Amino acid sequence: MVESQDRETVRALLDSVRDAGRSALTAPEGKIVADAYGIAVPGEELAQDVDEAVAFADRLGGPVVLKIVSPDVLHKTDAGGVVVGVEGGVQVRAAFQRIIENVRAYAPDARIDGVQVQQLVPPGQEVIVGAVTDPTFGKVVAFGLGGVLVEVLKDITFRLAPVSADEALSMLDSIGAAEILRGVRGAAPVDRWALAEQIRRVSQLVTDFPEIAEVDLNPVIAAPDGAVAADIRILLSTETVKPRRTYPREAILASMRRLMEPRSVAVIGASNEQGKIGNSVMRNLIDGGFSGEIHPVNPRADDILGRKAYKSVTDVPGEVDVAVFAIPAKFVASALEEVGRKGIPNAVLIPSGFAETGEQALQDEIVAIGEQYGVRLLGPNIYGYYSTWQDLCATFCTPYDVKGGVALTSQSGGIGMAILGFARSTKTGVSAIVGLGNKSDIDEDDLLTWFGEDPNTKCIAMHLEDLKDGRAFVEAARATVPKKPIVVLKAGRTSAGAKAAGSHTGALAGDDAVYDDILRQAGVIRAPGLNDMLEYARALPVLPTPKGDNVVIITGAGGSGVLLSDAIVDNGLSLMEIPPDLDTAFKAFIPPFGAAGNPIDITGGEPPSTYEATIRLGMEDPRIHALVLGYWHTIVTPPMVFAELTARVVAEFRERGIEKPVVASLAGDTEVEEACQYLFEHGVVAYPYTTEKPVAVLGAKYRWARAAGLLDGDR
Repeated sequence: MVESQDRETVRALLDSVRDAGRSALTAPEGKIVADAYGIAVPGEELAQDVDEAVAFADRLGGPVVLKIVSPDVLHKTDAGGVVVGVEGGVQVRAAFQRIIENVRAYAPDARIDGVQVQQLVPPGQEVIVGAVTDPTFGKVVAFGLGGVLVEVLKDITFRLAPVSADEALSMLDSIGAAEILRGVRGAAPVDRWALAEQIRRVSQLVTDFPEIAEVDLNPVIAAPDGAVAADIRILLSTETVKPRRTYPREAILASMRRLMEPRSVAVIGASNEQGKIGNSVMRNLIDGGFSGEIHPVNPRADDILGRKAYKSVTDVPGEVDVAVFAIPAKFVASALEEVGRKGIPNAVLIPSGFAETGEQALQDEIVAIGEQYGVRLLGPNIYGYYSTWQDLCATFCTPYDVKGGVALTSQSGGIGMAILGFARSTKTGVSAIVGLGNKSDIDEDDLLTWFGEDPNTKCIAMHLEDLKDGRAFVEAARATVPKKPIVVLKAGRTSAGAKAAGSHTGALAGDDAVYDDILRQAGVIRAPGLNDMLEYARALPVLPTPKGDNVVIITGAGGSGVLLSDAIVDNGLSLMEIPPDLDTAFKAFIPPFGAAGNPIDITGGEPPSTYEATIRLGMEDPRIHALVLGYWHTIVTPPMVFAELTARVVAEFRERGIEKPVVASLAGDTEVEEACQYLFEHGVVAYPYTTEKPVAVLGAKYRWARAAGLLDGDR
């Protein structure tokens, strides 16, 4: 706990740095901040001349480190401003003079405040602890291997600040070199609590003082008896961030309900002319069977597709829940004013020609109008949206009416159409498909808030190129994940945001690295590609939630068993160690030349009864939590015979209240495609010609179950 007087000390210091026109704290100023927040640093003194340096080194005792102190020299080592392991008056004098000469040559105009004389920290494991201001997520704390190798190895992990003590400890296990911290080759483990405390305290510091842009403790020397930051760098922000307008959860739900379950829709720009967007939207609403009121708005028509047309949306009688815009961008602002005066809560802006084409001022104008009148804006630059349970197709694209539990969103129209085609070809039932476009207002966290409460939605899948407010998204995700899985495809795996960073931590905080860790922290399943996102979304509602980690492979082909085992490891799953009694039970059903253990290889020439008996045993034994089936096409057991018997056994156990995730990989001729479709429709996730995909889907289900705390070991 940081005392109020310590916060006041830091506040006064930061204000004085700002008043001096500086954005970087000197090392002595960094120590003041560290002391106030309990961040362990070595003893040190600031020497103004060489005699003071000698006296301070003598007082500190033992070898010391000398470092230049200058507000104009951020990277002290590059300037030759650091000398390590100096001991005795002669060495201190020589080092002091060399540092001054090096810095004068490196930066002739640099202001030199003195030379820092610091205790030399005993050897230990070098790590980095830091914090940056991410443009999406705000304050983010980082931890990884430190020292000179930090930017080479890039073994670093991120979390939203502030972190709890448990979250800080989890960061120690989230880097690739975590085993080093536990002690290898006879080395003692580091003091995990002390190291986690350094992380937690840095995260609290940047949370308390948002103007701190970056903090860099590099290296932190982690030893068995503590963790000390040998160097601290603090940078202040030079920019003022405009706060984003936010809405209370109740207001979001009220608005989204009227958007997704409207009773009345107005189409601004409705048309009788085929080929016009306004005509396509009207036809989709009418032909799709929307049972609410549909009001065409067009000042030059009296009747559109057999319905009375209105000159202005203000002329439409009664309440309207949604106004769909199908007019050119230049007319949107004036029409949106009328929507605001009418009191319509939602505007679906299909037109392009806004920020995506450089017309930021035009987009800013409509956002201001929306805020003035309390109109939530979906878009602009979108294909519209589908709300299947309302028979609502408010788009100019092809209709889709297969109702189900998957809600899909996309920032791109092209990806939206890929979603639609996939849904149609796989017969995926959806609750909604929503285009987000420029996200001038409504974005992923609004939709997450709604879909999290929507009883028709069982799984949410989102394609996104960016997040306007990463923290709002994480908050909405954390509220939703315990109830249903969220799958995200994040496009743009770049580190462009790190180019202007002023610290090691900042240089490592690439966009994708931060997204990856923080989405995982929020319990979100990140899909590596578009097809993966769509398959996860289709499959996760089909699979029951596993109750434990024990996965068993039953296969008719040894080669498939090996590949399935590899996929199990790749997806972080656990192959069950088969106990002797269960091993004996499986052996009773397989030929002598087969193999029990795990994978259980029943061999390819076995009849349907062998598949059925082993699957039945896998479902029956409570120690087994999930089954992975590997099928090999033979005339002895044809694909549809395998599919039907598997579906029948799984359904029988489901009726008895025994549900386990079952996935299958089918190898064979084209008949296996029909068998996979049949299995999918009967609660078994199955894919032809691949061993990777079914296990990847199972892995995604497990990642969600762990994040939601639903595995027995998590409760």
